[in-house]
Amino acid sequence: MTKKYSITLLPGDGIGPEIMAVSVKVLKAVAQQCDIEFEFQEALIGGSAIDATGTPLPQETIDKCKASDAVLLAAIGGYKWDNLPREIRPETGLLGIRSALGLFANLRPATILPQLIDASSLKKEVVEGVDIMVVRELTGGIYFGKPKGIFTTETGEKRGVNTMAYTESEIDRIARVAFETAQKRQKRLCSVDKANVLDVSQLWRDRVIKISEEYPDVELTHMYVDNAAMQLVRNPKQFDTIVTGNLFGDILSDAAAMLTGSIGMLPSASLGSQNPGLFEPVHGSAPDIAGEDKANPLAQVLSTAMMLRYGLNEPTPGDKIEKAVLKVLDLGYRTGDIMSEGCKGVGCQAMGDALLSVL
Repeated sequence: MTKKYSITLLPGDGIGPEIMAVSVKVLKAVAQQCDIEFEFQEALIGGSAIDATGTPLPQETIDKCKASDAVLLAAIGGYKWDNLPREIRPETGLLGIRSALGLFANLRPATILPQLIDASSLKKEVVEGVDIMVVRELTGGIYFGKPKGIFTTETGEKRGVNTMAYTESEIDRIARVAFETAQKRQKRLCSVDKANVLDVSQLWRDRVIKISEEYPDVELTHMYVDNAAMQLVRNPKQFDTIVTGNLFGDILSDAAAMLTGSIGMLPSASLGSQNPGLFEPVHGSAPDIAGEDKANPLAQVLSTAMMLRYGLNEPTPGDKIEKAVLKVLDLGYRTGDIMSEGCKGVGCQAMGDALLSVL
Protein backbone atom coordinates (compact mmCIF):
# COMPACT_ATOMS: atom_id res chain seq x y z
CA MET A 1 0.00 0.00 0.00
CA THR A 2 1.37 3.40 -1.03
CA LYS A 3 2.21 5.67 1.90
CA LYS A 4 1.26 9.31 1.45
CA TYR A 5 2.89 12.32 3.09
CA SER A 6 2.12 16.04 2.98
CA ILE A 7 5.22 18.24 2.75
CA THR A 8 5.20 22.02 3.14
CA LEU A 9 7.97 23.64 1.10
CA LEU A 10 9.45 26.96 2.21
CA PRO A 11 11.77 28.00 -0.66
CA GLY A 12 12.43 31.40 0.91
CA ASP A 13 14.96 33.78 -0.57
CA GLY A 14 18.17 33.97 -2.59
CA ILE A 15 19.26 30.57 -3.84
CA GLY A 16 16.40 28.94 -1.92
CA PRO A 17 14.05 28.34 -4.87
CA GLU A 18 16.90 26.86 -6.95
CA ILE A 19 18.06 24.30 -4.40
CA MET A 20 14.49 23.50 -3.40
CA ALA A 21 13.64 22.62 -7.00
CA VAL A 22 16.47 20.07 -7.05
CA SER A 23 15.33 18.53 -3.77
CA VAL A 24 11.74 18.14 -4.97
CA LYS A 25 12.93 16.31 -8.10
CA VAL A 26 15.07 14.01 -5.96
CA LEU A 27 12.18 13.32 -3.59
CA LYS A 28 9.86 12.50 -6.48
CA ALA A 29 12.44 10.11 -7.94
CA VAL A 30 13.05 8.24 -4.70
CA ALA A 31 9.32 8.13 -3.94
CA GLN A 32 8.70 6.09 -7.08
CA GLN A 33 11.27 3.54 -5.94
CA CYS A 34 9.90 3.19 -2.41
CA ASP A 35 6.14 3.17 -3.00
CA ILE A 36 5.71 6.61 -1.41
CA GLU A 37 3.60 9.52 -2.57
CA PHE A 38 4.35 13.12 -1.64
CA GLU A 39 1.87 15.97 -1.74
CA PHE A 40 3.76 19.27 -1.90
CA GLN A 41 2.47 22.72 -1.00
CA GLU A 42 4.49 25.94 -0.93
CA ALA A 43 4.32 28.75 1.60
CA LEU A 44 6.04 32.11 2.11
CA ILE A 45 8.67 32.91 4.72
CA GLY A 46 11.43 35.48 5.14
CA GLY A 47 12.06 38.22 2.61
CA SER A 48 9.68 36.83 0.01
CA ALA A 49 6.92 36.90 2.63
CA ILE A 50 7.79 40.46 3.60
CA ASP A 51 7.52 41.58 -0.02
CA ALA A 52 4.17 39.83 -0.50
CA THR A 53 2.48 40.36 2.86
CA GLY A 54 4.54 42.80 4.93
CA THR A 55 5.47 40.17 7.51
CA PRO A 56 8.25 37.53 7.51
CA LEU A 57 5.89 34.81 8.80
CA PRO A 58 2.26 34.98 7.64
CA GLN A 59 -0.33 33.07 9.66
CA GLU A 60 -1.15 31.10 6.49
CA THR A 61 2.38 29.71 6.49
CA ILE A 62 2.09 28.58 10.12
CA ASP A 63 -1.25 26.91 9.39
CA LYS A 64 0.10 25.05 6.36
CA CYS A 65 3.16 23.87 8.28
CA LYS A 66 1.12 22.60 11.21
CA ALA A 67 -1.18 20.65 8.88
CA SER A 68 1.69 18.85 7.10
CA ASP A 69 3.76 15.78 7.96
CA ALA A 70 7.08 17.61 7.57
CA VAL A 71 8.42 21.03 6.58
CA LEU A 72 11.33 21.54 4.18
CA LEU A 73 12.99 24.97 4.31
CA ALA A 74 15.65 26.27 1.90
CA ALA A 75 17.08 29.66 2.92
CA ILE A 76 15.96 33.09 4.05
CA GLY A 77 17.32 36.62 4.11
CA GLY A 78 19.39 38.87 1.88
CA TYR A 79 20.87 42.34 1.52
CA LYS A 80 17.53 43.74 0.41
CA TRP A 81 16.01 43.37 3.88
CA ASP A 82 19.09 43.98 6.09
CA ASN A 83 18.04 47.48 7.17
CA LEU A 84 14.49 46.64 8.22
CA PRO A 85 13.50 46.84 11.92
CA ARG A 86 14.42 43.62 13.71
CA GLU A 87 10.81 42.60 14.33
CA ILE A 88 10.08 42.34 10.60
CA ARG A 89 13.43 41.08 9.29
CA PRO A 90 13.53 37.68 7.54
CA GLU A 91 15.37 36.03 10.44
CA THR A 92 12.43 36.83 12.70
CA GLY A 93 10.33 34.58 10.51
CA LEU A 94 12.73 31.68 11.08
CA LEU A 95 12.66 32.14 14.84
CA GLY A 96 8.89 32.46 14.65
CA ILE A 97 8.26 29.21 12.77
CA ARG A 98 10.54 27.31 15.15
CA SER A 99 8.60 28.71 18.09
CA ALA A 100 5.18 28.16 16.46
CA LEU A 101 5.97 24.50 15.81
CA GLY A 102 7.60 23.99 19.22
CA LEU A 103 10.85 22.83 17.63
CA PHE A 104 13.13 22.74 20.64
CA ALA A 105 15.84 20.37 19.36
CA ASN A 106 18.18 21.17 16.47
CA LEU A 107 20.32 18.31 15.15
CA ARG A 108 23.37 19.47 13.19
CA PRO A 109 25.68 16.76 11.85
CA ALA A 110 29.26 17.56 10.84
CA THR A 111 30.65 14.56 9.00
CA ILE A 112 33.85 14.51 6.97
CA LEU A 113 33.13 12.94 3.60
CA PRO A 114 36.26 11.19 2.26
CA GLN A 115 35.69 12.73 -1.18
CA LEU A 116 35.91 16.25 0.25
CA ILE A 117 38.55 15.89 2.94
CA ASP A 118 40.96 18.13 1.04
CA ALA A 119 38.38 20.93 1.12
CA SER A 120 38.82 21.33 4.88
CA SER A 121 41.07 24.13 6.04
CA LEU A 122 42.53 21.80 8.69
CA LYS A 123 45.14 19.11 8.15
CA LYS A 124 43.90 15.77 6.86
CA GLU A 125 45.13 13.92 9.95
CA VAL A 126 43.10 16.27 12.17
CA VAL A 127 39.74 15.95 10.40
CA GLU A 128 39.86 12.48 8.84
CA GLY A 129 37.12 10.35 10.37
CA VAL A 130 35.34 13.23 12.13
CA ASP A 131 31.64 12.48 12.70
CA ILE A 132 29.98 14.89 15.12
CA MET A 133 26.33 15.54 15.93
CA VAL A 134 25.56 18.84 17.67
CA VAL A 135 22.23 18.84 19.51
CA ARG A 136 21.29 22.48 20.09
CA GLU A 137 18.40 23.69 22.24
CA LEU A 138 16.38 25.88 19.92
CA THR A 139 13.48 27.70 21.59
CA GLY A 140 14.90 28.91 24.91
CA GLY A 141 18.02 30.63 26.16
CA ILE A 142 19.17 34.12 25.35
CA TYR A 143 17.28 34.42 22.05
CA PHE A 144 13.91 34.02 23.75
CA GLY A 145 14.50 34.98 27.39
CA LYS A 146 12.82 38.03 28.93
CA PRO A 147 13.28 40.86 29.68
CA LYS A 148 14.87 41.86 26.39
CA GLY A 149 15.13 45.04 24.39
CA ILE A 150 16.87 48.42 24.29
CA PHE A 151 15.90 50.65 27.19
CA THR A 152 16.72 54.17 28.31
CA THR A 153 18.27 54.49 31.75
CA GLU A 154 17.57 57.26 34.26
CA THR A 155 20.63 59.10 32.96
CA GLY A 156 19.32 58.98 29.39
CA GLU A 157 21.81 56.33 28.27
CA LYS A 158 20.67 53.46 26.05
CA ARG A 159 21.03 49.97 27.58
CA GLY A 160 20.60 46.73 25.61
CA VAL A 161 19.28 43.71 27.51
CA ASN A 162 18.94 40.03 26.63
CA THR A 163 18.27 37.36 29.21
CA MET A 164 19.73 33.84 29.14
CA ALA A 165 17.18 31.70 30.97
CA TYR A 166 16.30 28.00 31.11
CA THR A 167 13.78 26.06 33.17
CA GLU A 168 14.36 22.54 34.39
CA SER A 169 11.82 21.12 31.95
CA GLU A 170 13.44 22.88 28.98
CA ILE A 171 16.81 21.42 29.89
CA ASP A 172 15.43 17.95 30.63
CA ARG A 173 13.72 17.54 27.26
CA ILE A 174 16.75 18.59 25.18
CA ALA A 175 18.98 16.40 27.34
CA ARG A 176 16.79 13.37 26.62
CA VAL A 177 16.95 14.04 22.88
CA ALA A 178 20.73 14.26 23.13
CA PHE A 179 21.10 11.05 25.16
CA GLU A 180 18.81 9.18 22.76
CA THR A 181 20.79 10.53 19.81
CA ALA A 182 24.05 9.43 21.45
CA GLN A 183 22.60 5.96 22.00
CA LYS A 184 22.25 5.60 18.23
CA ARG A 185 25.84 6.68 17.67
CA GLN A 186 28.94 5.95 19.78
CA LYS A 187 27.22 6.39 23.15
CA ARG A 188 29.32 9.40 24.11
CA LEU A 189 27.75 12.73 25.04
CA CYS A 190 29.58 15.96 25.85
CA SER A 191 27.45 18.66 27.50
CA VAL A 192 28.79 22.16 26.84
CA ASP A 193 28.06 25.05 29.20
CA LYS A 194 29.69 27.91 31.10
CA ALA A 195 28.91 26.71 34.60
CA ASN A 196 32.00 28.36 36.11
CA VAL A 197 30.49 31.85 35.66
CA LEU A 198 26.80 31.51 34.69
CA ASP A 199 24.07 30.44 37.11
CA VAL A 200 21.87 29.29 34.22
CA SER A 201 24.70 27.00 33.09
CA GLN A 202 25.04 25.55 36.59
CA LEU A 203 21.36 24.58 36.46
CA TRP A 204 21.96 23.18 32.96
CA ARG A 205 24.80 20.98 34.22
CA ASP A 206 22.86 19.81 37.28
CA ARG A 207 19.86 18.73 35.17
CA VAL A 208 21.94 17.02 32.49
CA ILE A 209 23.65 15.00 35.23
CA LYS A 210 20.25 14.10 36.67
CA ILE A 211 18.87 12.99 33.29
CA SER A 212 22.02 10.93 32.66
CA GLU A 213 20.77 8.50 35.33
CA GLU A 214 18.13 7.39 32.80
CA TYR A 215 20.83 6.52 30.25
CA PRO A 216 23.53 4.50 32.04
CA ASP A 217 24.88 3.19 28.74
CA VAL A 218 25.91 6.69 27.58
CA GLU A 219 29.22 8.17 28.75
CA LEU A 220 28.62 11.79 29.84
CA THR A 221 31.34 14.45 29.97
CA HIS A 222 31.22 18.23 30.48
CA MET A 223 33.17 21.04 28.85
CA TYR A 224 33.15 24.82 29.12
CA VAL A 225 32.13 26.48 25.87
CA ASP A 226 35.39 28.37 25.32
CA ASN A 227 37.39 25.14 25.68
CA ALA A 228 34.91 23.31 23.45
CA ALA A 229 35.49 25.88 20.68
CA MET A 230 39.23 25.35 20.98
CA GLN A 231 38.94 21.55 21.07
CA LEU A 232 36.75 21.48 17.94
CA VAL A 233 39.71 22.91 16.05
CA ARG A 234 42.47 21.16 17.99
CA ASN A 235 41.09 17.62 18.18
CA PRO A 236 37.57 17.27 16.74
CA LYS A 237 37.70 13.48 16.69
CA GLN A 238 37.31 13.41 20.48
CA PHE A 239 33.63 14.39 20.06
CA ASP A 240 30.70 12.16 19.18
CA THR A 241 27.48 13.91 20.31
CA ILE A 242 27.45 17.43 21.78
CA VAL A 243 24.48 18.98 23.61
CA THR A 244 24.34 22.66 24.46
CA GLY A 245 22.08 25.70 24.74
CA ASN A 246 20.79 28.00 22.04
CA LEU A 247 23.55 30.62 21.87
CA PHE A 248 26.48 28.24 22.39
CA GLY A 249 24.97 25.77 19.94
CA ASP A 250 24.52 28.46 17.31
CA ILE A 251 28.24 29.21 17.45
CA LEU A 252 29.65 25.71 17.92
CA SER A 253 27.53 24.10 15.21
CA ASP A 254 28.87 26.58 12.64
CA ALA A 255 32.42 25.98 13.84
CA ALA A 256 31.87 22.22 13.50
CA ALA A 257 30.35 22.76 10.06
CA MET A 258 33.52 24.34 8.72
CA LEU A 259 35.58 21.30 9.69
CA THR A 260 34.04 19.74 6.59
CA GLY A 261 35.39 22.44 4.29
CA SER A 262 32.05 23.73 3.03
CA ILE A 263 28.96 24.83 4.88
CA GLY A 264 27.20 24.12 1.57
CA MET A 265 27.27 20.39 2.33
CA LEU A 266 25.56 20.28 5.71
CA PRO A 267 21.92 19.57 6.56
CA SER A 268 20.00 20.00 9.81
CA ALA A 269 16.83 18.83 11.53
CA SER A 270 14.68 20.73 14.02
CA LEU A 271 12.35 18.54 16.05
CA GLY A 272 9.58 18.98 18.58
CA SER A 273 7.30 16.66 20.50
CA GLN A 274 4.01 17.08 18.58
CA ASN A 275 4.17 19.26 15.46
CA PRO A 276 6.03 18.28 12.26
CA GLY A 277 9.78 18.73 12.15
CA LEU A 278 11.55 21.34 10.03
CA PHE A 279 14.53 20.37 7.87
CA GLU A 280 16.94 22.83 6.28
CA PRO A 281 20.52 23.30 5.12
CA VAL A 282 22.70 25.24 7.51
CA HIS A 283 24.02 27.68 4.89
CA GLY A 284 22.50 31.04 4.10
CA SER A 285 20.63 32.41 1.10
CA ALA A 286 23.78 33.49 -0.82
CA PRO A 287 22.08 36.44 -2.57
CA ASP A 288 25.29 37.21 -4.48
CA ILE A 289 24.86 34.06 -6.62
CA ALA A 290 21.06 33.80 -6.60
CA GLY A 291 19.64 33.03 -10.03
CA GLU A 292 23.07 32.26 -11.53
CA ASP A 293 22.86 28.43 -11.31
CA LYS A 294 25.97 28.36 -9.09
CA ALA A 295 24.44 27.15 -5.82
CA ASN A 296 25.36 23.84 -4.23
CA PRO A 297 22.09 21.91 -3.70
CA LEU A 298 23.62 19.00 -1.79
CA ALA A 299 22.98 20.32 1.73
CA GLN A 300 19.33 20.85 0.79
CA VAL A 301 19.16 17.34 -0.68
CA LEU A 302 20.78 15.86 2.43
CA SER A 303 18.20 17.76 4.49
CA THR A 304 15.51 15.80 2.64
CA ALA A 305 17.28 12.62 3.71
CA MET A 306 17.14 13.79 7.33
CA MET A 307 13.46 14.63 6.82
CA LEU A 308 12.77 11.11 5.63
CA ARG A 309 14.71 9.50 8.47
CA TYR A 310 13.85 11.71 11.46
CA GLY A 311 10.59 13.32 10.36
CA LEU A 312 8.77 10.56 8.52
CA ASN A 313 10.50 7.44 9.88
CA GLU A 314 11.40 6.40 6.33
CA PRO A 315 15.10 5.47 6.55
CA THR A 316 15.24 3.49 3.29
CA PRO A 317 14.64 6.39 0.87
CA GLY A 318 16.84 8.55 3.11
CA ASP A 319 19.66 6.06 2.68
CA LYS A 320 19.13 6.05 -1.09
CA ILE A 321 19.49 9.83 -1.24
CA GLU A 322 22.64 9.87 0.90
CA LYS A 323 24.23 7.13 -1.21
CA ALA A 324 23.36 9.07 -4.37
CA VAL A 325 25.15 12.15 -2.98
CA LEU A 326 28.25 10.09 -2.23
CA LYS A 327 28.10 8.54 -5.69
CA VAL A 328 28.02 11.85 -7.57
CA LEU A 329 30.96 13.01 -5.48
CA ASP A 330 32.78 9.78 -6.33
CA LEU A 331 32.10 10.52 -10.00
CA GLY A 332 33.85 13.86 -9.57
CA TYR A 333 30.93 16.29 -9.84
CA ARG A 334 31.56 19.52 -7.93
CA THR A 335 29.89 22.91 -7.59
CA GLY A 336 32.15 25.91 -7.23
CA ASP A 337 32.26 25.92 -3.42
CA ILE A 338 33.71 22.39 -3.26
CA MET A 339 35.65 22.41 -6.53
CA SER A 340 39.06 20.75 -6.59
CA GLU A 341 41.63 19.88 -9.23
CA GLY A 342 40.63 17.13 -11.64
CA CYS A 343 36.89 17.32 -10.88
CA LYS A 344 33.95 18.25 -13.11
CA GLY A 345 32.60 21.70 -12.39
CA VAL A 346 28.80 21.85 -12.58
CA GLY A 347 26.00 24.21 -11.66
CA CYS A 348 23.01 23.67 -9.42
CA GLN A 349 20.75 22.13 -12.06
CA ALA A 350 23.48 19.87 -13.48
CA MET A 351 24.25 18.58 -9.99
CA GLY A 352 20.57 17.78 -9.64
CA ASP A 353 20.60 15.97 -12.99
CA ALA A 354 23.60 13.91 -11.84
CA LEU A 355 21.74 12.90 -8.68
CA LEU A 356 18.69 11.86 -10.69
CA SER A 357 20.88 9.83 -13.04
CA VAL A 358 22.46 7.97 -10.13
CA LEU A 359 19.07 7.37 -8.51
